[in-house]
Amino acid sequence: MYVIEHNDAGSLGVVLNRPSETPVRDVLPLWADLVAEPAELYIGGPVKRDAALCLGVLRVGAEIGEVRGLRRVDGRVVLVDLDADPDEIAPLVEGIRVFAGYAGWSMGQLEGELDNDDWVVVSALPSDPVATDRHDLWAGVLRRQPLPLSLLATHPIELERN
Repeated sequence: MYVIEHNDAGSLGVVLNRPSETPVRDVLPLWADLVAEPAELYIGGPVKRDAALCLGVLRVGAEIGEVRGLRRVDGRVVLVDLDADPDEIAPLVEGIRVFAGYAGWSMGQLEGELDNDDWVVVSALPSDPVATDRHDLWAGVLRRQPLPLSLLATHPIELERN
């Protein structure tokens, strides 16, 4: 899960490692050349799956200033307005990822889940939203963490198979 926005009204994020079998070219052909591999639509979460949300990673040194269609999320990660002109966005980004739907939490809900230790919270690298090795993203992020958290990278996905 990548948290895009967190404020007093609630939180919004997307699941980074849940590709669909739908090529972005089939639903948003103008954006297909900017999509990081695999160039599929990703399932961002259970909320509004009929709407698309797009994250992009800025090229090192790119300045977005007054560029219409980009809003900085954190560092080099930006939210991309899919109504913008892809030709204006293309020179500024290393890649984009398009998500169908998102995950949302009402005011205080995410804080409650964090208080219950329902989530492991770690910092993301700018490349995480467009990483190409989606199946191993979770383990890769965990391997970057200090011990003992990094040991979770070797944990089986399905405990009953252990």
